[in-house]
Amino acid sequence: VRAQGDTYQVVADVSQFEPPDIVVTTSNCHVTIQAEKVAEDGTICDTFTHKCQLPEDTDPLSVSCALTEAGMLVITAQRR
Repeated sequence: VRAQGDTYQVVADVSQFEPPDIVVTTSNCHVTIQAEKVAEDGTICDTFTHKCQLPEDTDPLSVSCALTEAGMLVITAQRR
């Protein structure tokens, strides 16, 4: 987690996954990133999981994320 001015930022490389395969959840100041790539035969061929704790002065309602064209998932949250 990086502090940049009045925001916190988490960046993850999920370039090997398609956007529908990526799920981001927040709970109790934790952000969890999960992604699964499913092969044509239905088997899971690649997974990614990352969990991090946001600082206590994070506004939990301000958490947002965006996926760049390069496949970087950028999660931002405002500081209180």
